[in-house]
Amino acid sequence: LNFVKLTSGKYLLNLIPTKIPMSKFHLFVFFAFSGMMVACAPSVYKSPDFDKLTSRHKLVAILPFNVQIDSRNLPKNVTAEMVREDEKKTSYSIQGHAYGYLLQELSKKKFTVRFQDIDKTNALLREKGVEYGTIRDKTREDLCRLLDVDAVLSGKVNLSRPMSEGGAVAIGLLFGVWGTTNEVSANLVLHEHSRGELLWKYDWQAEGSVGSSAEKLSRSLMRSASKNFPYQKKK
Repeated sequence: LNFVKLTSGKYLLNLIPTKIPMSKFHLFVFFAFSGMMVACAPSVYKSPDFDKLTSRHKLVAILPFNVQIDSRNLPKNVTAEMVREDEKKTSYSIQGHAYGYLLQELSKKKFTVRFQDIDKTNALLREKGVEYGTIRDKTREDLCRLLDVDAVLSGKVNLSRPMSEGGAVAIGLLFGVWGTTNEVSANLVLHEHSRGELLWKYDWQAEGSVGSSAEKLSRSLMRSASKNFPYQKKK
């Protein structure tokens, strides 16, 4: 480890190698600071009948997310089954972080609806025999009735990580970022309870370190989506 002595007499750990060819230094700096997220402009749809369909809505449930991780070029000792298990864990993690973020916004009195506790949502799903892998087989109106809510918010997330690039992974482990080759695409959809009609759809894409953790991904997605989230209180 390389430490630099400060004028105060204290020592600071220097993470930048002291012996690195100048030709590769710029590449090192690029990876080190490539954790900044670059997001494309989102695509937003809102039903023209939204106000009519939601005039009496009071409670919305947030479903576990449908997560798909690119399993091509897996490192040694990493199997497709391990990736599937990671998808499931990430699904519930994103659900929890999304719920937490929306609660924060709700505390600021931004929305006209409440959000069902995700522990209750998941318990009701298990009670009715609806598992992570079978949620997509249910219609949204059936899920609304099962959960006794006015609408359900669901989401799909596709992750692509530079699993096969040893240098990028090493930088990711060191700095907690994955580099700009990490791409994320996500969409949020809101369906109402009576006929399962689509109320709102939000498509979002980004690249950078946004996918380095479920919490960071969720906050980035929800921070962007909440600006366009329906059920906003009129000022």
